[in-house]
Amino acid sequence: MPLSITPLAGNGGSSLPVIVVAGMAFEAKIARGNGVEVVFAARSDLLQRALDAAVARGCSGIVSFGTAGGLAPDLEPGSLIVADAVEGPSGRIDTDRSWSDRLAAAMASGPLAARLQRGAMAAVAAPLITAADKHALHRSTGALAVDMESHIAGSTAAAHGVPFAVCRAIVDPSWRTLPSAATAGLRDDGSTALGPILRELIRQPSQLGALIQLAGDARAARLSLVQARQAMTKAGALDLAIA
Repeated sequence: MPLSITPLAGNGGSSLPVIVVAGMAFEAKIARGNGVEVVFAARSDLLQRALDAAVARGCSGIVSFGTAGGLAPDLEPGSLIVADAVEGPSGRIDTDRSWSDRLAAAMASGPLAARLQRGAMAAVAAPLITAADKHALHRSTGALAVDMESHIAGSTAAAHGVPFAVCRAIVDPSWRTLPSAATAGLRDDGSTALGPILRELIRQPSQLGALIQLAGDARAARLSLVQARQAMTKAGALDLAIA
């Protein structure tokens, strides 16, 4: 299976790109821009391979960007997290304080101000499906949200001595248990197939209401990611050459 790598979109050759790490194709599409190289995959080994190849070409920093599951009970869909650290399978990885502050400052005014949170992220190797599992992880880590990519991005950044940051939007809140149809169509490369989702709905039509609710949550998360990316661009917050 080919690795999912979006080539650098031209920063005039003045500096090395920032690598954006995502899990899904739609997140990668939002992240693309000048001075940025995006790597994405839903399967961890594919993501690691793509990230290693991108780092080998050179980078100024690595940022984990995309959606996340809510762990803190007060976070609504569309809430935005700029993380101070990631609690992952191999322990805690701190983000770069200066860079994280710049990212947060870029979003601290305008439509994102009321949705922005700072705190720890958790990262896991498999999706957290149930509200009970989310509650348990929040209780054990104190993390605000969870994803499946930030620990890979963070450990790679640490290994290569480059700055690391996290910007993630809540898609499924802590109290929501995901229907099985929600993950049925996710391909290893981060794209989505409609057929498996429809088969899941045919098998269990009672999931339809939860899937419609999730679609609304996903719209809120996508909007926050788009606005966050626009704010980063306006503030130059992804240009580490001027940090």
